[in-house]
Amino acid sequence: MPAISSYSSRKSRFLDRMNVLVPWQDIADKLLHVYPSSRRGRRPFPLVLMLRIHCLQLWFDLSDGAAEDALHDVLPFRQFAGICDTVPDRTTIMNFRHFLEKHHAGEQILALINQKLKQAGLMLRQGIIIDATIISAPCSVKNKAGQRDPEMHQTRKGNQWYFGMKAHIAVDAATGLTEKVVTTAANVHDLNAADSLITEPVAIVFADAGYRGAEKRD
Repeated sequence: MPAISSYSSRKSRFLDRMNVLVPWQDIADKLLHVYPSSRRGRRPFPLVLMLRIHCLQLWFDLSDGAAEDALHDVLPFRQFAGICDTVPDRTTIMNFRHFLEKHHAGEQILALINQKLKQAGLMLRQGIIIDATIISAPCSVKNKAGQRDPEMHQTRKGNQWYFGMKAHIAVDAATGLTEKVVTTAANVHDLNAADSLITEPVAIVFADAGYRGAEKRD
């Protein structure tokens, strides 16, 4: 029982620091002009709230569904996001992630946050861990033109076939914080995203066999 309490305490302290260090309203202001308004239908969740949830996903490696569950179950997450009543469901969280991708905002936000963390001495960069996660989507997903999204493709992992996208992630080995996320179609080989993940000199890169040969690429 004490171990669980200690873990929650460290998580809360980390989120308290992120609450102070990250200029949340400044980030939101850059996106307000393209964020959906209540005039187009159901009133959306506040932009800052959704940005905080998106960062929780990055920092704690949460899928859309896992993020929804965590916001119900983990009080520090709910407090950090600023949720007093209704928790966004996984579809809302997914749609916000797509909104950031559409406006090419995800990487810019992460870069700004990481810059603030480095200035505060929280990014040690002794090594990074790179990995890829398949983000599945129903095969019936189509765009406004009634066609399959060209950014989604089929891929096989083991004996299982998946349709969707792939998130390639670089995580700081010392802190566990996500440094960079690159999204591609699911059928893009992990190695092809390595150059986009490793953009600065680093002592050690931890990766699985899918990235073998990355050190030889220019």
